[in-house]
Amino acid sequence: MHIEPGLLAQTKILAANGVAAAVLASHAPALLRRPVLWLRTLLATVFFTLFMQMFHLQVGPSELHFVGAMPIYLTLGYLPTLFGFAAGLLLQGLVFEPQDLLHLGVNSLSLMVPLMALHATLGRRPQALTVARVLRLDAVYYAGVTLMVGFWLSMAEIRTPLSDWLWFASSYLSLVVLEPMFTLSVLTGLQRLNPPAWLRLCFDERLSRA
Repeated sequence: MHIEPGLLAQTKILAANGVAAAVLASHAPALLRRPVLWLRTLLATVFFTLFMQMFHLQVGPSELHFVGAMPIYLTLGYLPTLFGFAAGLLLQGLVFEPQDLLHLGVNSLSLMVPLMALHATLGRRPQALTVARVLRLDAVYYAGVTLMVGFWLSMAEIRTPLSDWLWFASSYLSLVVLEPMFTLSVLTGLQRLNPPAWLRLCFDERLSRA
């Protein structure tokens, strides 16, 4: 989901940075009112960064990553995941890939916009944890991510063939197939535990009601 340096004009990068900052600012009051979400945001940042570094592969005009979006979202909640994406990309740029800092806002929006759309529509936790239901969440989310990448490429200074984007988009089918199994394993494991109170603070309250 990374947009490589050199594809977008500086004015578009600045506009994306402004939009990403506005999105985070609009959600910041809700995050700041609940200190427990600060801990979950830190966890989301760490897990997202580790997932991104665990697997990444250049595919066409962008990169295929193991994002881990659904296990993070369903265990830590919406706001920690939203802020964790942006903070994780910042951490990745500072520590691992300094060239990615140029497109921090662009790449953040590629992950945050689909998450906001998913949360507003299908984001309620399913009562029964089934492969089909988690698969649906993953499919909708990663379809949004690939569409966001296509959106950025449509505004690029360098023309990108549609076939290259389709190659990139099709590569995310592997995540749609594999990530639900990982998600279900994580959720099932957490629900079977009887963690102490301090550990329960780390996870979204919906887990105890599923």
